[in-house]
Amino acid sequence: MNKTILVCLLLMLSGEATIFAQTGSAKTSSNTFDTLLYNDLHWRNIGPWRGGRSLAVSGVTDQPNVYYFGAVGGGIWKSEDYGQSWNCISDSTFHSSSVGAIAVAPSDPNILYVGMGEPEMRGNISFGDGIYKSTDAGRSWKHSGLEKSYAIASVLVHPTNPDIVYAACMGKIFGTNPERGLYKSIDGGKTWKGYCIKMTVPDASALPLIRRIHEHFMLPSGNPVEIPGR
Repeated sequence: MNKTILVCLLLMLSGEATIFAQTGSAKTSSNTFDTLLYNDLHWRNIGPWRGGRSLAVSGVTDQPNVYYFGAVGGGIWKSEDYGQSWNCISDSTFHSSSVGAIAVAPSDPNILYVGMGEPEMRGNISFGDGIYKSTDAGRSWKHSGLEKSYAIASVLVHPTNPDIVYAACMGKIFGTNPERGLYKSIDGGKTWKGYCIKMTVPDASALPLIRRIHEHFMLPSGNPVEIPGR
C-alpha cells in the first residue's frame, strides 16, 4: 500500500469514527417513541415537481421542517414547511445547475456547502463548477473554489467546526486529470488541499478504499469500471 492510499485510509477511518459515534448517540437519544405511533405512515412524493432526478438532499438538525434538495439539472431547492412547498434558491448566483452534494454544518445550520456536478456515471452528465457556500441558510451564496472539480460526489463538514470541510471530487468523468481526489479546507472553503489525487482509475487493491470516498467509480448498473492491469 503506497503512501497516498495510506493517507486516505487514515482520513477515512478518523472520519468514520466520528460519524459512527454521532450516529450511535443519535440512535440512543431518539429511539424513545412507541412504534405504534407511526405504523400507519407511508412514503409519498412531496416534490418539487421540477428539477429532474436528484443525488443530493439534506435535512437540518433541530429544524424538522427544513429540507434542501439538489437536482442534477435544476439547482438547489429549499422547503421550510416539511416539504409542502419548495423554492429554488440558487438561480441568482450559481453559474451551473447540476448539483452533486449538499452539506449543512452540524454546528451552524446557517452554513451550507454545495458541490456542483453530477457524479453518477452515465452516457451523458451535467458538469459543475466547484463549491458554493452560504452563511445565511441559502439566502445568498459565494463561490468557494474547486472550479475544475467537474463533479463532486459528497461533502462532509466537521461536527463542531464549520470551517473544516471535505469534498470528494471526480474531476472529468471521461478522462484522466489531476483534479480527481479528496480535498480538505480548514478555512471555510477559501483554500483547498488535495489528498488521494489519482491521474487514473486506481488498481484493484485500492478500489474498495476509493469507492468509500466516492462511489461514482462504479456504474449505476453495479458493474465496475474496467481497471487497468487486471
